[in-house]
Amino acid sequence: MDTNFKSGFIAIVGRPNAGKSTILNRLVGAKIAITTAKPQTTRNRILGILSEDDFQMIFVDTPGIHRSKTRLGEYMNHAAIGAIESVDAALLMADATRGIGPAEERIIAELTAKKIPAILGLNKIDRLSREALLPQIAAYAEKFAFTDIIPISAKTGDGTEILLEALKKFLLPGPMYYPADMITDKTEREIMAEFIREKLLSYLDQEIPHGTAVEVVEMKDEKKICRISADIVCEKDSHKSIIIGKGGAMLKRVGTAAREEAEHFFGKKIYLQLFVKVKDDWRNSNYMLKNLGFTDKE
Repeated sequence: MDTNFKSGFIAIVGRPNAGKSTILNRLVGAKIAITTAKPQTTRNRILGILSEDDFQMIFVDTPGIHRSKTRLGEYMNHAAIGAIESVDAALLMADATRGIGPAEERIIAELTAKKIPAILGLNKIDRLSREALLPQIAAYAEKFAFTDIIPISAKTGDGTEILLEALKKFLLPGPMYYPADMITDKTEREIMAEFIREKLLSYLDQEIPHGTAVEVVEMKDEKKICRISADIVCEKDSHKSIIIGKGGAMLKRVGTAAREEAEHFFGKKIYLQLFVKVKDDWRNSNYMLKNLGFTDKE
């Protein structure tokens, strides 16, 4: 093994909408995690892999810690907290426009109990003044002995190079765990399902998109085109009508946007068929959660 080569696993944790997936995409240099303005966009752990000649940094993006009301919510919180147990370090992403809340308190308690070193990424600095930022830095510094506290904007990229250099300090001499050209452990079906769900979150209002899930049932890769069939699962007939829209307009809008996203990512033409199915209260069904992939992979 090359003793100069370093590697390590870093969990990205925080409350919903703190910018975890945005910073993951920026650090890895590719869109592997969907991002929307809505909370709880990320449901599963997502592995993002950054490989250079002398190091490999494996990021574990996690769902936002929140007050769960469903079994799906419980699963998401469990996945987030569980990620902290098996990493070398953590990046706590915090929204600089908001104070320390229950989610941050819980994460800091876990970091303290498990003696996990961590960096604080104080995000969204593009939205507030330096004077408003200083009290936030002081408040977090009192809560935990962060290795670094780095003000950043995941959206604009401000401070992210400094953040990456700070994260490198956590790496130790070790192997290259994944091939150098691999950027995520997600399958093509999982990536496609997330593209569709991202558009549902973007185009549908309020609670409806959070009550949806996407399952890619067929993905047939041909030379010049990839044919994909996917089911959108929702909880009520009334939600199904809204997702389809008048004359199928909403479903077409979602499908077109997801197809364009997929063509850019996969680098080929995509033929996408979407179907909407009703599964009553699926977010509280262990059977449905397992079928839709919400089970621990360990």
